[in-house]
Amino acid sequence: MDGKDIRKIVVACDAGMGSSVMLASSLRKELRKAGVTVEHTPVNSIPGDADIVVCHAGLGARARNSAPDKPVVTFQVFLGDPAVARLVKAVKDGGEIGA
Repeated sequence: MDGKDIRKIVVACDAGMGSSVMLASSLRKELRKAGVTVEHTPVNSIPGDADIVVCHAGLGARARNSAPDKPVVTFQVFLGDPAVARLVKAVKDGGEIGA
């Protein structure tokens, strides 16, 4: 998937609060000018209109089960993770997103 095709990112976490809210807020600010919507949700309730799902590596399998047709980008740390930085760069500049 090319980053320029992303219009909605869903940040999923275990309960849909706390850590995902913090990351979603950060992504929302970074991608505002790119016209991308960023939402947070519990990992078991990923909406069907998501273009890509972002979640902690420990939740990757659950995210893939919840949204089997969506690319899932996993990360290790909530702020400053290289996987999230690559996603942001791909959305802003275009480029392939490896999930």
